[in-house]
This record gives sequence, C-alpha cells and structure tokens, in this order.
Amino acid sequence: MSKRGENIYKRRDKRWEGRYHKGRTLEGKIRYGSIYGDTYNEVKQKLYPYKIKYQTIMETQGSCSVPLAEWVGVWLAEFQSEWKPATYANYHHKLKKYILPAIGDQALNKLTKAGLEELAAQLLGDPLSPSTIEVVFRILSNCLSQAVRKELLKSNPCEQLKLPRKPQTKIRALTKKEQKNLEDKAKEVPLNKGLPILLALQTGMRIGEIAALQWKDIDFDSNLIHVSHTYQRVTAPVSMEEKTLLIYGEVKTRSSNRVIPITNELKKVLLKKQKQSNQPFVFSVNGHPCEPRLLTSYFHKLRKAANIEDVHFHQLRHTFATRCIETRADIASVSALLGHASAKMTLDIYTDATIDQRIQVIKLLNAA
Repeated sequence: MSKRGENIYKRRDKRWEGRYHKGRTLEGKIRYGSIYGDTYNEVKQKLYPYKIKYQTIMETQGSCSVPLAEWVGVWLAEFQSEWKPATYANYHHKLKKYILPAIGDQALNKLTKAGLEELAAQLLGDPLSPSTIEVVFRILSNCLSQAVRKELLKSNPCEQLKLPRKPQTKIRALTKKEQKNLEDKAKEVPLNKGLPILLALQTGMRIGEIAALQWKDIDFDSNLIHVSHTYQRVTAPVSMEEKTLLIYGEVKTRSSNRVIPITNELKKVLLKKQKQSNQPFVFSVNGHPCEPRLLTSYFHKLRKAANIEDVHFHQLRHTFATRCIETRADIASVSALLGHASAKMTLDIYTDATIDQRIQVIKLLNAA
C-alpha cells in the first residue's frame, strides 16, 4: 500500500483508500473510518466532508466512538458489585431488551436527543407503557452520565428528553365495605393464606416486603415491625438458563427501611401464626421465603370469594394509605409508614384521598 498525503493510500488492489479520524476507543486509541475510490482526487473530494463531520462530532459530543453496547457492558460490570442483585438484574434486562437491539451498534458520540426520542416513540408502540419507557431511559441516562464523568462524552443526550407522557391513571382503593369483606374472608382461611392480606391492609407493606418478613423483624414487646428486606422475582441475565430468579435482599432505598407500628388485633394474629411456625420466615416454604406469586394467588382467590373484581395486591397498600389519610393523619407520618422518599411523593399519589381534607380547610375558613 503506497501513501500520497492527507492520509490517502493506494491499495494493492489498485483502489485508493482515505482514512478519517472517527473517535477513540475506551483505552484512548484512535478509531478510523475509510472511504474508497478509483483515483486519488476522487477519494480526496469524498474524504473532506467526513473529516469535517467527525471533527465536529468529537468537538461537540465527545471523542468516544465505541458502540453503545460495548460501553453498556463496561458500565454494568463496573457497578455490579455496588448494586443489589435485583437492581443489576433490572438494569441488565431493560437495556439488553429495549435499548441495545435498536441502537447498540451506534457509536457513543453519535447518540442524539432526537434519535433517543424517536426510539422512545417506537417503544411506545411495542407496546410499553409511558411509565416503563421512563424507567428504561432513566437507566440509560445513568449509564451515559458515567460516560460524561469519564470524559468520554461532552454531555448526556438523555437530558431533557421529551418522553411519552404518563396517563393520569388513578389507583383505586378498596371501599370500607370491600375491605371488611376481604378481611373477613382472610380470617376464614389458614393463616399462611389470609395473614399476608391483613398485613398489607393494616401496615401498607409491599408484597416483596411481606414475603421477606422474618420473626426477628417483629418486636412484639413494642408492637413494631422492622422492614429491611424484600423478596423479589427478577429477570435473569441472558447467560443463565432460567428466565427469572428469586432474590432476597435489602430494601432498595433508605426510606423503605422503616418501622411500622401494629394494632393489637394484628399482633394477636401474628402471635397465633408464630406458634404454628418453626421457620425463620413468617411465610415460609421449606425454610425459604414464600414466593410472592404464591401470595398473590392466595389473594386473588380470596378477593373473588369477597366478590371484589379487578383489584391487584398492590391496591391493598393503597387502601391502607387511603384509610390513614381519611383519619386526618398528617402526610409526613403516612409517608414514613409507606416508606416514600418524601411527603411530596405521597401527596402526588394520594391527591384524591386528601381532597376532602382540603375542602374541610376551606369550610373552616368560611366559618371563620
């Protein structure tokens, strides 16, 4: 191969090849692109726009031109030991399933806000819900923010994305009559089937937190439950034969690690269950925590027996919060019981439940 200026070479096959600087690898080595032609002048004319294009990309968007899939792999490996297993499994699954098939081959410094918004629109028709799309792109944003911190990118193209808007769907709480019917049915069946429902309705615990509950987490002297762990079924990495994994681990956030007081009635039922148990977990199968899906199946049988339609287990937690707010409980306390990150989050979720309180405030102002 002979060379004749401006990084243009004559190849052994008699064609001319021009090379331009596309960016750098993660190790800092230059990555080149090539164009070909029959004459030196032809290649020279073709080469100039490419040089300008990629020089502009590197100056405005960053120097790293490795495929997004390569950077995702590095990022996941770097932080795997710092994340909880369920968090890693979630990040791995969502990026590999929704992002990389579409743009995994795209160079890191060629990702654009417009291109990512186009992908989000495509995913909406997949169909994914707007809330799931938001989660997927939040994970991608975390990944790209690390690239910015390592000076591989100038900025994060995920910032200020216009994602599909989440519809304002309202989660229905059970009526007081429905709740009583369900609690009555829960008391008629064996405790391992009915108690999870009573716990959700009277403490607001999530199903994974109920599945992970151990007897040592319950302080019967102080009437308190310490919530610190969760038991979840998550999507397994592609390399594994199993499609899903059950993972017992700590709750995800600091606010989820909380203490919940229990009523005397619930305490009696828990003590009765404890007398029947010789396992560390309150709900146990062969010494292991009870599968959340099994608890869900118990729930659906009982809610059908109580003639309650179209309700899922998480709505029991919503019902607990609604009952708390109906008693005029302060939002900060309700937020702490639920393990929310802030009182604002609680207010945003339970707007309908608090509206009666606001109406009452205006009535008091009118009276004054």
